[in-house]
Order: sequence, then structure tokens, then C-alpha cells
Amino acid sequence: MKKWLLAAASLLMVVSLAGCGSKTIASLKGGKITQDEYYKEIKETSAGKQQLQQMILQKALENQYGSKAIDKRVKKTYDGYKKQYGSSFNSVLAQSSMTPTSFKNSIKTQYLTQAALKDNKKVTNADLKKQWKSYEPKVQVQHILVEKKETAQEVIDALAKDNSTKNFNELAKKYSTDTGTKKDGGKLPVFDSTDTSLDSTFKTAAFKLKTNEYTTTPVKTTYGYHVIRMIKNPGKGKMADHKKELTDIVYASWLKDQTVMNKVITKVLKNANVSIKDKDLSDILSSYGVNSKASKSSSK
Repeated sequence: MKKWLLAAASLLMVVSLAGCGSKTIASLKGGKITQDEYYKEIKETSAGKQQLQQMILQKALENQYGSKAIDKRVKKTYDGYKKQYGSSFNSVLAQSSMTPTSFKNSIKTQYLTQAALKDNKKVTNADLKKQWKSYEPKVQVQHILVEKKETAQEVIDALAKDNSTKNFNELAKKYSTDTGTKKDGGKLPVFDSTDTSLDSTFKTAAFKLKTNEYTTTPVKTTYGYHVIRMIKNPGKGKMADHKKELTDIVYASWLKDQTVMNKVITKVLKNANVSIKDKDLSDILSSYGVNSKASKSSSK
């Protein structure tokens, strides 16, 4: 996906140049460079071929899975990011060498790719059972982070005498080095087993706690020592109660799986019935096992 975004500007350039004739784009003493010459140089490079390959795929995705529903999702997602970053939105895009238009296109490509995956590969009950083994539902905790193990033990000893929310909040303000949460009693946003922002050791310790329980030994991470208190843990329950969450997790993992996505892309390209008009590029999709129909016309 990232490669598609980085190549967007070059893709547009390649397509605009193709078939433009012999118009001069640069002249100098001793000669000139035409659009045909420039196009030929680009298409013969591996980068140029990869860019054309990616653009064909984008067109195929749009044709097979484009819809008003996806367009609405794109707008909603785009507007959400724009609101989040406010006045710095355009500068954030510029840092990634993107424009509002190319960013919208990247969002749309993601949604189209997800639609293609869901259409071509279904989640089975076996897939859900496999994911269920490591799944933990959303919980919310509060924590106190300190530098020394001895300090963490002091906090634990204090909780042994008074394990109330009020006392934990006061201890957080007094001891915690997490300046972002200490004023709010060390409260963290809800998370589940798919969360990647929290330390794995922290999550493992947290998921063992029931509502209102706290860790009775300091939890060591790369940030220091934590004392964790469970605000709400609904319990794992039954797999049937979390089918949607589990399905979403499976699809998210497949999106990152190159083997899975190559098979999906191959199906999309075969359904697109691609016809290559430039004989020099007739094998452009061979890496996906797709034999495109090549035109009998010349490379020009």
C-alpha cells in the first residue's frame, strides 16, 4: 500500500506521457528530448514497470469494488483526519509528500483493497477459533509508573490498606512519572489484545486482573515499574459474543500477509481482463501469474 502512495505522482506522469507523440519537452545545444523518448526511458526501468503494474491494479479495484458507500467512508475518514490535525493538516501531508487529493486516493485504495480481500477470501470457523486463543476483549485500567521497584512496592503496600479508586487517584498524583495520565488517576484508554501501543508485558499483567483488582507485584517494562489497577474487565465470555471483533482481526492480519494478498490481487487482475497495448510491456503482470492480452500494435 505504501509503495502505491509513493508512486502516485510518477504513475500520473507515465500515463500522461504515454502516446503523447513526439512533442519536445526539453531542447539543448546538439539536440532535443521528446515525450516519446522520455516515455521509452521510463517504461524500460523496473520502477516504471512496477508503477504501471500498480496503476492497472488500482483501476481494476475501482472497477470491481468502487461504490457510493466506499466514497462516503473515504470522505468521513478524510474529514476525521482533517479535523484531528486542524491548521497543521496540510503541512502534515506535505511532510509525507502528499496532497489532499492523493491522500483521499490512498484512503480509497485501502478501502477498495479491503473489499477485494473480503470478497475473495472468507473467514472460517477454524480461523475464528485460532484467533480466539489469544484474544482478550476491551478493558480499561489505571496505572502508576515509577522508576524504582521499591517505590512501586510502596504503592502496592498503600493499596493493600485502601484499594479504593479515590486512594489510587491520590497515589497516582503523588508517585506516577507518567505526566500524561497522573492527573486523571493514571487512567488509560480502553484496549484489547490487538493493541500495539502498550508494552506486551503490561498487557499480559492487566488481562489477568478482574474488575477492581490490582497487581500485587511491580510490573517491569522498558519504561520503568508499573502498578496496574483494573477499572473494568467484562471477562472473555464466549467466542460467539465476539465474532465480529475476531473477524475484523483476522482480516487485518491477512491485509499484512503478502502471500494472502498476492492471491487476492491475482484474482482481481484476472477478472479485469487486462489488454496491454504496448508489446514491450506485455508481460507486466506475469509476476501475478496473469497473461494479459497484448495488442498487435507497435510499441509506439
